[in-house]
Amino acid sequence: MQDRTALFEIKDLCKSFGDHLVLDHISTNIYQGEVVVIVGPSGSGKSTFLRSLNLLEEPTGGSICFEGLNITDPKCNINKYRQKIGMVFQHFNLFPHKTILQNMTLAPIKLLKKSKEEAESQAVELLKRVGLEEKAHAYPSQLSGGQKQRIAIVRSLCMNPDVMLFDEPTSALDPEMVGEVLAVMRDLAGQGMTMAVVTHEMGFAKEVGTRVMFIDEGQIKEENTPGEFFEHPENPRLREFLSKVL
Repeated sequence: MQDRTALFEIKDLCKSFGDHLVLDHISTNIYQGEVVVIVGPSGSGKSTFLRSLNLLEEPTGGSICFEGLNITDPKCNINKYRQKIGMVFQHFNLFPHKTILQNMTLAPIKLLKKSKEEAESQAVELLKRVGLEEKAHAYPSQLSGGQKQRIAIVRSLCMNPDVMLFDEPTSALDPEMVGEVLAVMRDLAGQGMTMAVVTHEMGFAKEVGTRVMFIDEGQIKEENTPGEFFEHPENPRLREFLSKVL
């Protein structure tokens, strides 16, 4: 572990909504090149944990360091750091009145100050990678759910992020579209992208994850390599969870 770079260092992370403690002193690191898959029952805090990593949820305690900088420090310019953190949600959040190419080039032109030509060239390359090159001038309403989610992923990649966060990226999709989105994520992992993924897709966790984390009642109850996690779960709550989902 020592020779790897920790992209995220999370210490005693807490989050409360009123009297309800959602994250209860979570401490862990996410290392460069890792694919950390986060699983757990509904309402366990896993999406809140993921959204805290780019301060979409403001922690009520603890600290998060990203690339050595404490992003929970009020003086930190979080928008600058968010540019390095790609985020893909359940719902695709594409601008309906803009073409796919416009959706993809908006942020690189505005935030990274890329020229229109440079941004479009990169966008077209990424569309080729996910087999949607011919959709560049289509509008989101003309795409299937699986196509929209693949666009949402490559739109994040247009910002050249150092890490990608996925919050249940396949849960809003029809079952037959799940595979095409997971294939893009598998490809990304194969190219060494650091990823943290909240998902119910246990097959993806087994096959692509380098570490699987079980969050329940706002705590990491167990984390291990996929082999150990699924074959030899130690925590009784994890064993009960796996008996229902596998």
